[in-house]
Amino acid sequence: MSATPAPYLTPAALITFIRTALAEDVGDGDHSALAAIPADARNRAKLLVKAEGVLAGVALAELIFKEVDPALTMSVQLADGARVRHGDVAFTVEGPARSILTAERLVLNCMQRMSGIATYTAHLTALLAGTKARLLDTRKTTPNFRLCEKWAVLIGGGVNHRYGLFDMIMLKDNHVDYAGGIAAAIAATHDYLRSTGRQLPIVVETRTLAEVEQALSAGGIERIMLDNMAPAQLREAVALVAGRLPLEASGGITEQTIAEVAATGVDYISVGALTHSANILDLSLKAY
Repeated sequence: MSATPAPYLTPAALITFIRTALAEDVGDGDHSALAAIPADARNRAKLLVKAEGVLAGVALAELIFKEVDPALTMSVQLADGARVRHGDVAFTVEGPARSILTAERLVLNCMQRMSGIATYTAHLTALLAGTKARLLDTRKTTPNFRLCEKWAVLIGGGVNHRYGLFDMIMLKDNHVDYAGGIAAAIAATHDYLRSTGRQLPIVVETRTLAEVEQALSAGGIERIMLDNMAPAQLREAVALVAGRLPLEASGGITEQTIAEVAATGVDYISVGALTHSANILDLSLKAY
């Protein structure tokens, strides 16, 4: 695989994901293929698109096939990010028949889910046209599948938020309340970073304009999140901050409301539904 588009897409992370997923699915052997298919049989299959959307997971599929059997060869017709419709063939794969069958379900599970996320991401991104707002994902992902889901958001034209709890400090409402307020939470965070020698971006969630003012006064942060604010309140926050920090709108934003939120002038809009509610894109791997 060539250069990866995000720091979490390392060769080690990808191979660990694939091997763990194969262990879950294959166990001590694909006994259906071992029982029915001769060991020396060779065959081919095509990845058939059965719905309109944005394709994602092609690069991952190639890695899966190679891990299952290096003798499998893939010929790509449509790359990640391609707009596809019913009847398109994304790629063909050729080699030992047993190996094609063993890899089939993992390839389809990943690609259908990733393509569904990429398709929904592209749809919501299109609704931001004419504004400066960028679409962010969240940590509302499927356990052990976050790597693929966040990768799919990138393929669909979105922007990754933090990958996990380790690469950004996000002071959300409960952090603020437990710490004793915005100023106390930010001060404690700076003390923690100094004492541990870490350099991490700090994002602070605010619920009111008063909290926005407190975050601005405290300083030393990278971004302010505006949580569950109505468009009129978002516009007030944008005017109050006046470009001093990037602003992120978050909370209950849907495809029906996202354009209005973007029009308020915020820099980012985070939408958990990108990864927790996207439908799959119908795909199948067919012998031919």
